[in-house]
Amino acid sequence: MSHNSFGHLFRVTSWGESHGPSIGGVVDGCPPGLPLTEADIQPFLDRRRPGQSRFTTQRQEADAVRILSGTYEGLTTGTPISLLIENTDQRSRDYGAIADRYRPGHADVTYELKYGLRDPRGGGRSSARETAIRVAAGAVARLVLGAAVQVRGALVQIGPHAIDLARWDWGEVTRNPFFCPDPGTVPVWEEYLDRVRKNGSSAGAIIALQADGVPPGLGAPLYGKLDADLAGALMGINAVKGVEIGAGFAAASLSGEENADPMSMQDGHLVFGSNQAGGVLGGISTGQPITARFAVKPTSSILTPVASVTRSGEAASVATKGRHDPCVGIRAVPVGEAMLACVLADHLLRHRGQTGR
Repeated sequence: MSHNSFGHLFRVTSWGESHGPSIGGVVDGCPPGLPLTEADIQPFLDRRRPGQSRFTTQRQEADAVRILSGTYEGLTTGTPISLLIENTDQRSRDYGAIADRYRPGHADVTYELKYGLRDPRGGGRSSARETAIRVAAGAVARLVLGAAVQVRGALVQIGPHAIDLARWDWGEVTRNPFFCPDPGTVPVWEEYLDRVRKNGSSAGAIIALQADGVPPGLGAPLYGKLDADLAGALMGINAVKGVEIGAGFAAASLSGEENADPMSMQDGHLVFGSNQAGGVLGGISTGQPITARFAVKPTSSILTPVASVTRSGEAASVATKGRHDPCVGIRAVPVGEAMLACVLADHLLRHRGQTGR
C-alpha cells in the first residue's frame, strides 16, 4: 500500500492501524532550532481524543504522544521527527460478527477490490484513528508557521441545524463539546444528537477553518496552488465529501461585482474590501485570512441494519456495534486545523526556498 505521505518540504508519513498495537508517523523537513517537546503536541491531541462527551465514541484512548527522534534538549534538529501513539483500548471482538460482510459506507469493499484483503477490525488503515497522527503533525506545523499565524476551526452545522453566523464568537469554541462558536445552537445540537444516537443513526456536519496572519505570496500559479493543495488535504480526511475555499459554491450565485473583492490603498498598504476568494488569488495567498469549509458525511457505523453482501456474494444486513461517533464531524475540527497548518507550513518552506524570504 503506497501513498502514506503528504507534503513536499514539510512532509508527513503515517503508519499503523486502528486495532494494532500503536500508530505513528514521521515529520520530515521541520527546520532545526524550534522548541519542541511532547507537551507542545499533547494539547492538540487532547482536543481530538475520543470519549470526552456522550456525543463522541466512548473508546478510551489517552492518545499520549512520544517523540522518538528529531529533537535534542528540547529543540528540533532538522532531522525526521518520529512520533508514536499507543493504542490501549481496542475491542476487535466488536467486529467478529461482521468480519465476512462489507459495511455500507465504509472502505471495506474498495480495499478488498484493490488489495484482495482487508482488516475488518475498525477498518484497519482506513480508520479515522489514523488522524491522531495528522493532529500531532499539525502541532509541529504550527511551530514552523510561528506565533504570527493563527489557525482555528469551528463546527458550524450538524445535520440540518446550522449556527447563527451573527452570534459567532471564537471564544465559545473552547467552552462546549462541539467546538461551536454560537452558544445558542449548543442545546439544539445536544437534543438533536441525543435523539439521533438513541435511534441508532448518525449525522453529518460542516466545519469552518480560518488562518489569520498568513503572509502573501504562498503558493504557485499552476500546479502548486495553495487552495488546490488545501482542498486536497481536506478531502483526504476520513468521511469528507465536500470542500469550499472562501465563498465556495455560493460564489456561483454572486454577481461579478459582489465576488470581486475590491482593493484600495490605506496608509500605504493594500487592503481588500471583502474576502470572497478565501485569501487566495491565482493559487497564491493575498495576505488576507485563509478561509475554508468542509462537509463530513454521517458516520457509516450505525446500529440500524443496512442491506449489504458477504465476501462470498450472499445477501446480508449489517448493524455495526461497538463504540462509534454519532457525528464524526465533531472530532474532525482539530483534524481540519491540523491539515490546514501542515499545508501552510509546507508552502511557507517552499516559498522561502524559491524566493529566499
